[in-house]
Amino acid sequence: MDEATALGRLTESDVGVLATVKPDGGAHLVPVVFASLDSDIVTAIDHKPKTTFRLQRLTNIRSNPRVSLLVHHYTNEWEGLWWVRVDGHGEILEQGTARAEAIEALQAKYPQYRHRPPSGPVITIAVDKVVHWSGSGSED
Repeated sequence: MDEATALGRLTESDVGVLATVKPDGGAHLVPVVFASLDSDIVTAIDHKPKTTFRLQRLTNIRSNPRVSLLVHHYTNEWEGLWWVRVDGHGEILEQGTARAEAIEALQAKYPQYRHRPPSGPVITIAVDKVVHWSGSGSED
């Protein structure tokens, strides 16, 4: 799998796992929906129930912007296994044109957002590195 194929698979995936760094240096992982916007990845804090709106992922990015997003595909035919990880820097957008464009990208990908767009902050990931692997033997 080359990088273009890897990024295509990432873009077409519906869900990924966002990794951020906690203030104590530990990892924090959370499943997210996301969209690509130009060369960035975007995800938002939406209306789904949460125990608090002071979310750990936002605290982490404000403290340390290093983030990763992982998507993967599993099948019992192991030649069909693959994963793609993007590493980069996260930024939190509370308002403005860039936030509005991110919401539009999410609405284009997820019909659930068309009638009820996310009202919380948006996280943008400026991708620095793409790492990928596939069970067919091409690895990065």
